[in-house]
Parts: sequence; structure tokens; C-alpha cells
Amino acid sequence: MTQGGEAPFGTSQKIRNRAAWAVALFASSVAPAIIGVGIINTTAMQANIATPFAFALWAVGALFAMAAAVPTLRYWDRLPAHMRWLGALPMLCVSLFLSTALIVVTFVGL
Repeated sequence: MTQGGEAPFGTSQKIRNRAAWAVALFASSVAPAIIGVGIINTTAMQANIATPFAFALWAVGALFAMAAAVPTLRYWDRLPAHMRWLGALPMLCVSLFLSTALIVVTFVGL
């Protein structure tokens, strides 16, 4: 680990790229999720590939969000404020979504 006033060279670019990919993958999972909800009651002869596709895009987006959050948290004190937000927000959105889903399942039930 380097000591000093700045994060290692390239850290901001890594965070920026990973956060951008996370947001792009989250956004691209919305359309298949809406389509999957529309055809959720498929029969045995039909296949609902939209829902697993949306989940796969969301899961890969969550991995990119985690990959952006790790260096952000590691070099938190050395990064500028805008880079802190950029690196932390995708993972915060993932955790907010999961927390909301858990609350809905707990209190509303299935």
C-alpha cells in the first residue's frame, strides 16, 4: 500500500470504468425484467428466458459494482469527493434494492 496524498495511478480510471459498466448492465436488465414479469405465467411448452436474462445482467452488474466499490473504499481518504460517490453509488443501489426486496418479502409476504 502506498503512503501519501493520492491513490495509486489508474485507480480513478478503474473505478470510473467499473462504475460505468455496472450502471449500463443495471439499465440493460430493466427491459428483460419488464418483459419477464409480463410473461411470468408460462406453460410447460413456453419458455420464459427474459427473467433469467434480466437476473444475469443484474448479477453481472452487481459484480462490477462490487469491483468499483472495493478500490473506492480502500483508497477512500485519498480520492476526490466526486470519485468517492461514483465508486460507491452502484453498490449502494444494489444494497438498497436487496434491502427493499427483503422488507417487501418479510412484511407483505409472497
